[in-house]
Amino acid sequence: MSILDKAIAAITPPESEEDRLAARAKAENMAEPGDWLFQILDHHREIEAQFAALKAATSADARRAGQEKLAELLTAHSIAEEAAVYPAMAAHAQVGHAELAYQEQSAAKMELGLLQRLDPMSEDYRDKLEHIEGAVAHHVYSEEGTWFIDLAQSAPDDEQDKISEQYHQQYDRYMSGAIN
Repeated sequence: MSILDKAIAAITPPESEEDRLAARAKAENMAEPGDWLFQILDHHREIEAQFAALKAATSADARRAGQEKLAELLTAHSIAEEAAVYPAMAAHAQVGHAELAYQEQSAAKMELGLLQRLDPMSEDYRDKLEHIEGAVAHHVYSEEGTWFIDLAQSAPDDEQDKISEQYHQQYDRYMSGAIN
C-alpha cells in the first residue's frame, strides 16, 4: 500500500463490520429471489469468499489461480452492474452515485492488474490485496446500504424486471466466455 493510500485510510477509516452487516441485512430484506438485488447480493458473497480463499492460499500457484478467479468474478459483476444497474440509478436521481460506482470499479480493475505484477508471496502483494479488498468492501457497503436500496424503492416494477433480466444476461454472458 502506498504512503498516500495509508494516509487516506488513516483519515477515513472503513466502516465497521457491524455497519456492513446492517447494510447487508437491509438489502437482503428488500431482495426477492431472482431479482437484480438478490443476484447482486449473491455475487457480493461469492466475491467476499474468493478474497478469503485468496488470502488463505499458501503457494504462489494457488494465489495466482485464486487471483484469476477473483478477477473473473469482479469483472463479470462489474460489467453487469455497469450495463444494467448504474444507468437505472442515474435515471432515478442517483447520477453522482452511479458515476462514483463506475470510478470505483475501474480503480479496482486497475489495482487487480497491478497485483498481477507482484510476487504473490510477498508482503507488497498482501498489502495490495488488502487494499483492494478494503476498497471493494467499501463499494459493496455503499451499494447495499443506500444506493441499491434507493433504486429498489424508486424504480417501478417493470423497470425492476428489466434491470434483473439485463443484469443476469450480462453476468452470464461474461462468465460463459462470450465477452472475455
